[in-house]
Amino acid sequence: MPRCGPGKWRATCWPGTGNKPAPGVVATGMTTDGRGRVRTEPGTKRVRAVFGGQVVADTLHPLMVWEVPYYPVYYVPREDVRTEYLVATGETAHSPSRGDADVFTVRVGDREAAGAALEYQDSPLEALKGHVRLDFAAMDAWFEEDEEIFVHPRDPRTRVDILASSRHVRIEIDGVTVAESRSPRLLFETGLPTRYYLPKTDVRLDLLEPSDTITRCPYKGEASYYSVRVGDRLHSDVVWYYRSPLPESQKVQGLVAFYDEKVDVYLDGVKQERPKTKF
Repeated sequence: MPRCGPGKWRATCWPGTGNKPAPGVVATGMTTDGRGRVRTEPGTKRVRAVFGGQVVADTLHPLMVWEVPYYPVYYVPREDVRTEYLVATGETAHSPSRGDADVFTVRVGDREAAGAALEYQDSPLEALKGHVRLDFAAMDAWFEEDEEIFVHPRDPRTRVDILASSRHVRIEIDGVTVAESRSPRLLFETGLPTRYYLPKTDVRLDLLEPSDTITRCPYKGEASYYSVRVGDRLHSDVVWYYRSPLPESQKVQGLVAFYDEKVDVYLDGVKQERPKTKF
């Protein structure tokens, strides 16, 4: 499972604009063989990175960089990084689109994150010059303004809407109805199929088996999982739920959702085509 929680996948185009970048976005770094597309956009939030009890970066001018199509990472202007905590390794890291980067270890006292900082001083992408890339997972915490963020920076073009509905949702696995509800909440997330969150009272709880799997999403929080046993067959991690979702996703607290990719979903009596995603 990916670090990013259930259903975290995005299309490679910018929503509503075909394959052209939205206003204010710079699309750069398409290599001649079609690999390595990178796009950048100036951020508007104050961003801080914390490691070893110290703020190692604090900027009002973050650069959002889409190294992959699915989500951005933060690059911080060098002047907003505590460079005394950066220790040169003498190594370089190569990217087909971003060029060669000097590699640094982040060291604070007796704590260190080996190779956690990159600086593309001679990048063919002009926007990256003068910026430091801190590995998100290697830091102890990241903050946008005064709120901690998790997994990766939130994409400003990803929207999550959670709506109460009276649609009739029925979930089948191996021909057995495992959930049926007329009071679902529908979660619409940019670039993803609709997810149906159901009250637990509308689910065959006797078929659910707790799982140790945990995933995290920057928009919804930490998800826990159930597997479903139908007859002698165990369907692993096909159900997830959020005990304590992030504020913007509070409406799904205590509800459960099924991977539409792995179960049969009937909406108002009509069997839905299973969506094709990386899940």
